[in-house]
Amino acid sequence: MKKLTYQIKIDAPVSRVFKTMLDKETYKQWTSAFNPSSDFESVWEKGQRIHFTGVNENGEKGGMVAEIAEYIPNSYVSIRHLGILDKGQEILSGPTVEDWAGALENYSFSAIEGQTLLKVDVDTNDEYIDYFNEAWPDALQRLKEISETE
Repeated sequence: MKKLTYQIKIDAPVSRVFKTMLDKETYKQWTSAFNPSSDFESVWEKGQRIHFTGVNENGEKGGMVAEIAEYIPNSYVSIRHLGILDKGQEILSGPTVEDWAGALENYSFSAIEGQTLLKVDVDTNDEYIDYFNEAWPDALQRLKEISETE
């Protein structure tokens, strides 16, 4: 596993950026950088299982199964990936998930001179590094634009 880090300064208060990032409608907007149909099913609370979903090229719903490992409002969110969602079924073991099960995705929010510094740390394997290096900056730029115009 490799850890990738991305960060962006957003000209908005931490509370607005945090809400924009996790609110259902605005979440779908900024995460469309990863998949145009990105969504989530659950609530943002420590210990909760959460599904990050999207529709694939065959029109089938799939995605990631994770849990909220930590949730500190306006400060920090940690997501631990557990497996995949395939046609509505959770797959939590086996060769399709063993390379990255347990991977973390961490979001840290800091107030700096009226702005928000958002730092994202993502565990990944070599297969996704190029994809993440393209998609994450795009996603964070979208989040910045939404947060600054809300």
